[in-house]
Parts: sequence; C-alpha cells; structure tokens
Amino acid sequence: MKRIAVLASSVVLLLASAVAPAQASPAVADDGAKVVQETWLDARTVDLQISSPALGTTGMVRLLVPSGWAAQPTRTWPVLYLLHGCCEPVDYRSWDQFTDVKAFTAAKDALVVMPTDGAAGMYTKWWNLGLWNTPDWDTFHTAEVRQIVERGYRGGTRRAVAGLSIGGYGAMAYAFKHPGMFGAAASYSGVPNTLYPGLPVWIIGILARAGFYNYLNLWGDAFGLKTLWTANNPYDHVDQLRGTALYVSCGNGQTGPLDPPNQADFLESTAEMSSRSFTDRLRTAGIPATVDYYGPGTHSWPYWQRALHQSWPVLAGALGLPA
Repeated sequence: MKRIAVLASSVVLLLASAVAPAQASPAVADDGAKVVQETWLDARTVDLQISSPALGTTGMVRLLVPSGWAAQPTRTWPVLYLLHGCCEPVDYRSWDQFTDVKAFTAAKDALVVMPTDGAAGMYTKWWNLGLWNTPDWDTFHTAEVRQIVERGYRGGTRRAVAGLSIGGYGAMAYAFKHPGMFGAAASYSGVPNTLYPGLPVWIIGILARAGFYNYLNLWGDAFGLKTLWTANNPYDHVDQLRGTALYVSCGNGQTGPLDPPNQADFLESTAEMSSRSFTDRLRTAGIPATVDYYGPGTHSWPYWQRALHQSWPVLAGALGLPA
C-alpha cells in the first residue's frame, strides 16, 4: 500500500508540473502595470490578467511559451506578437482557438504573445475620452505587455509582430511608431492605409459594430483632424518602415478555396484596396516587402492561419530562427 501511495503521489506531482511550469519571477512595467492573476492552462499556455494604467482597467494576454521554456530557466526567447481583429467574442484567445498556432510553434523556439485589443481598440491611443484619455492600447501593448513579458517571462529583444484585419493595421502602426522594436511586421487582410477613399467610413462601421457609436473618440473627424489620422496612418510613414522585414497578404473577397460556397464579403475587398495602396507606396519608396494578393478568399480565419504559415520565413528571419 505504501508503494502504491508513493506512486500515486508521483503521478500527481507529474501532472501538476505538466500544467504549471516553474513560476516566472514577478514583473512590473515602468508605469506600474503588473500581473494580478496568472493562470496556466497547460504546460505551454498561460493567461495573464494585467492591471494596466494605460487602459485604466485590466487587460488579458495569452502566452504560448516555447516547449523548452520550463527546462531552461536562464534562457531568453525571441517574441512573436499576434494581434487579433475587431469584434471577436473570444478576444485575446482567438489566435489560439481558431488556428493551429500552438501546434505550429511547438517546435519553434519563440514565445508567442496574444494580447487583447478589446472589442475594437484599433491598436492606438484614443484621442477624445476626457481627462484621463484612456484607453491607450499602444502603450499597453508596446510598453506594459512587452516589459512584463521580457522581465517576467524571459522574452528577448528580437521581436516580430503580425496581425489580421485591424490587427494588420496594428502591426504596421507599431512597427513605424516604434522603429527598431520589431524586426518584422506582417499584415493579413489588414488596412494599412486608413485614409484610402472610403476607409474612414469602414472604420466607423467597425467601431459601431463593436458598440462605439461616437467614432470621434478615436482620432476625431477624418477631415477636420486629418493631421491626427495621418499621424496614425502607416501609409503616410513608410520611410519609418525602411529596414523592417515586411509581409502583406490579402484576398479579394470572392469565394475562395478555403470557403464554403457563396461566402463573398466586402470586408476583404476593402482591405485589399487599402493594402494595395500601401504596398504600391512601399514600392515607389524602394522599400522591399513580401506581398501575396492571392485572389479569391474572404475575411476569415482559414486564410489568416495560412498566411501565418506562409509569412513564417519573414517573421523567423527577424526572430533569428530557422525558416
């Protein structure tokens, strides 16, 4: 009986260690942001609830740690940020839930960071929300989350960022606003030219869909405050992307090979126009980019999973990993 009890105890300990790897050191960002709850879901997946001064509330982040993370406690790891799109009910969990990112990165020595952007935070500091002017999604992602990941979860300083839809905008916006922070940036079905004709109305629709009916809170009016829209528009800052490895992909909104029948949508066709104007400007400026306008395909997860796979050589190069 004693031998059985010892074996049972060993099994419990093994199971516990599989779900809860060695705890990371507590970490605090420069502005006081900190993890208030850490939940390990399995040996590689941990959810962080972060108290964020930039948001004025808490924000969630899901991390996928490398397979060797627990066994190599002194090692740091390159970091891939994956940004989600608008109006996603599962929010920061969406990349993990709707793609094979966990399996895809299982043999890759990268730490994957999947932060919330709320219902439609637009990966930016909102302009007109009163005295405290929150939320500031940019600071949350590029300062608070980054510092916590690097100080508490052994993220390194080699970074890449990729996103879908408004997350594709976010990837390019963060890359130009923070030169040198990301070695590569990828936009899948993104809107990297927010001032392309019709795009401000498209963005207003996105905000309304998420329940933000006063669109002026974002960057004000696109005509009256065009300078503010321009300041946040990757298209108008391509020179600040020089030296960053870039990847842009998009379909045309027609029913494609990964769609059920009759699934055409206008979101993807609008994203394609914005993306093409952006890559045209890159080409005119002599800034290289890997581009994939693959024709038929809708604004949907099967294409974004495929895009992550196809863009990996670009992202991996910036992370110092094999393609």
